Amino acid sequence: MSARELVVLGTASQVPTRHRNHNGYLLRWDGQGILFDPGEGTQRQMLRAGVAAHDIDRICVTHFHGDHSLGLAGVIQRINLDRVPHPVTAHYPASGQHFFERLRYATAYRETVELAEHPVAADGVLATTDAYTLDSFRLSHPVESYGYRLTEPDGRRMIPALLAAHGITGPDVGRVQREGSLRGVPLDAVSEHRAGQRFAFVMDTRLCDGVYRLAEGCDLLVIESTFLDEDLALATDHGHLTAGQAGRVAAEAGVRHLVLTHFSQRYDDPELFGTQARAAGFEGELTVARDLTRVPVPTRHH
Repeated sequence: MSARELVVLGTASQVPTRHRNHNGYLLRWDGQGILFDPGEGTQRQMLRAGVAAHDIDRICVTHFHGDHSLGLAGVIQRINLDRVPHPVTAHYPASGQHFFERLRYATAYRETVELAEHPVAADGVLATTDAYTLDSFRLSHPVESYGYRLTEPDGRRMIPALLAAHGITGPDVGRVQREGSLRGVPLDAVSEHRAGQRFAFVMDTRLCDGVYRLAEGCDLLVIESTFLDEDLALATDHGHLTAGQAGRVAAEAGVRHLVLTHFSQRYDDPELFGTQARAAGFEGELTVARDLTRVPVPTRHH
């Protein structure tokens, strides 16, 4: 199992279909799990995908339409039923606080887990950990909506040939990393800069500045493409993107792997979404998401 991967739990927009559940996406990141937009039926999809409540450290809700949030009640109760041994943090638009509270306490249950509420009210950093920084940007939808971006800190990649040339071996490799130099040899002489990996999650929105800011430089971008290009007017009216728009954003932002999802039930052939994203100029890796798909985060650039 990849240490960094996206587990797709559901890919439908508005209503589930025979083959697509409501939304739900779990990002595994070095032992941490972030659950995005748990729609109705997420608990059962977790079971099918081999995802446990213990895997969830953070929940991020983009907005309070049902297909992105009705599963919160079940997921929160499952976290408590299974007595998850670590605290869980929830992010969601602050304007939907009353919706979150209703879902959190939809029925009676015994609370056994610390669930910290951290609502989002503006663009900016939401959390900083050793493994990543999580931030959000406002999107354009009929209800308040935010996209989320996870960025790994930049680091250094040690170069074995340069280490050997300077006679640095064994425990001394760790010393030069920690101290910045060793016996007059600076860290820069035996290593190179390694950009941190970046993931973004963009759901219901029209094209707007937030979409581009979230997508910029992503190794893995999960983005809604509710409509095909021929229904652009409908997409704009309802606050959504087309497949071509999603592909164009990814191309312009330098995305390495694009995951299209949140498909309208009006279309029979999901592969058309990928075709239109390619026609818009995207040339990187492309996944037209299906329920229970697993997408590894691309390996780092070297």
